[in-house]
Amino acid sequence: MNIVTPARLGHVHISLEEADKLHLLHPKSVIAFQGSPQHREDRLMNLARIYHKRRMIQSQFQGPSELVVGLPAGCSLEVVEIDEKSNLLFDLRHVMFFTDGMQMRTIVQKLKNAWITKELTRMRFTGPGRLGIITAGDMMTMQLQPDKPLFVEAGALISYPGTASIQLSVYGNQLASQHMNVQWELRGTGPVLIQTGSRDAELEAQLQDGGLIKRILREVLPFGSVYIK
Repeated sequence: MNIVTPARLGHVHISLEEADKLHLLHPKSVIAFQGSPQHREDRLMNLARIYHKRRMIQSQFQGPSELVVGLPAGCSLEVVEIDEKSNLLFDLRHVMFFTDGMQMRTIVQKLKNAWITKELTRMRFTGPGRLGIITAGDMMTMQLQPDKPLFVEAGALISYPGTASIQLSVYGNQLASQHMNVQWELRGTGPVLIQTGSRDAELEAQLQDGGLIKRILREVLPFGSVYIK
């Protein structure tokens, strides 16, 4: 199986050999398929997947075939190798596909973690196999340490070890803690996967709107918003 993610965001090209099978959880994202029509089979998801994905159908593709999967604007796709001992708990909304033969279990979280994450269950995949993870921006891996907390903005966390200790937190001095989004404080061992797309709406607005001087001139000059770009 060959998976190509181009340098420019927007799509993923997947080539399947004759023995390959791929389970796609976002069937409507397929924008092109080349192969025998019988090499795509859509199925109803089980209840756990329906709950997490908010959709009913998943697709199975087999080779030899090729498909092009479109991605939302500003998103990218990373392929993660999963072994048979993996204990990572995933937010299923980030899973685009997984390879055949992988096992997926619904893990009921501890009440404390469920209250913090607002998720009663998370999904654990065991391999060997590969997961296609869709993220806002790129994906980054950081390692947990038992004696040094890792703070992650709540909306950026994709996956964490099932043995991790989690609590809601802020950090820094009083002014810092008053001007940040809710953070997840994690401790333990193992990898944490995060998406790195900017979540600072004010920063995005400033980048799109130009510098301070341009913004002032647009406001004070007649027809400034028309002539000053």
